[in-house]
Amino acid sequence: MPSIAQEELRGVSRTVAEIEWLLLVLVLLYQIFEGPAADDRVAITTGLFFYAAFVMSFRYANFYKAESRWKIAIETFGMMLFITWVLWFTGKLASPLINTYLLVIITSALTLGKIATMLVMMLIVACFMLLGEHSSGSMLTLAYIGGLAGQLAPMILVAYITTMFSADIRYGLNQARLLAETDELTGLYNMRGFSIVVDRLFAQAVRYSRPASLLMIDADNLKEINDGHGHEAGNRLIKLVAKSIADELRQTDVLARYGGDEFVVLLPETSPERAAEVAQRIVRAVSEGQVEIDGKWLATSVSIGLACYPEDGRSIDAIQARADRAMYVAKREGRNRVVRFTP
Repeated sequence: MPSIAQEELRGVSRTVAEIEWLLLVLVLLYQIFEGPAADDRVAITTGLFFYAAFVMSFRYANFYKAESRWKIAIETFGMMLFITWVLWFTGKLASPLINTYLLVIITSALTLGKIATMLVMMLIVACFMLLGEHSSGSMLTLAYIGGLAGQLAPMILVAYITTMFSADIRYGLNQARLLAETDELTGLYNMRGFSIVVDRLFAQAVRYSRPASLLMIDADNLKEINDGHGHEAGNRLIKLVAKSIADELRQTDVLARYGGDEFVVLLPETSPERAAEVAQRIVRAVSEGQVEIDGKWLATSVSIGLACYPEDGRSIDAIQARADRAMYVAKREGRNRVVRFTP
């Protein structure tokens, strides 16, 4: 299952491909309708051929199958080189295609971030200086610097605005994803977020034949507390249970609220014996915690079912189902205990 980051990069990469083909079409249309000199036409056609080959190799030849920011950065640099080549043979800074540099700026701003876009702008400034008609001493004059700044000002403005919009959009998407993958009450993963993370971790366990354990955890008396003291008391107790569980876990472990008063924990690289120790610590920590409601101290306990890979199943769904069965056995046997799944 591809990660969310990879899916985002694929979407961005498709946009970059469309920009690249748009650039090729613009230069081709210039060839057809503007009719440059014969020598210039040959040079432009050569540039078109090599740039099209460059795009095809990145996009369709599978030389670079995995998407990455580095790949997009290389494509952006290639786009800049191609534009500079075309401008050299179509009038340099007087070329009607001078504003195609905006495509490079937009690509960088949308995909690579502020720092990379700043570097791109510095390279474009260098290209402007290369393409400009000047003598060795004229570059130091105020007239030259002012003229260069006037030509570059619209591009700098586009770079700034596009980068700001891109950052705002990315922040909004991250917040939306966070809300979609997080339980509102506890701040833990919900089952959607848990599934995304666990699918990747469990695939690694299978690939490298490493152990993994899963705990299904249920608060034993939440219904009685809800009935006797109200849902606010129940919510505070759920938060207490969530914190007590989290305090006993490593940073590499994955904790989620399964729903209602149930939680699920994946313990990567954890043997059944080690997982049982962690589960016992959780039982003890929860039983020692209390929350004050209306002047009364309320406590709870948890029942935990444990199942492990590869002993208890070869898929995450099978292991989760067996841990769930073990948890109900724990509740039947008196609650406040850990039960390992047995066939």
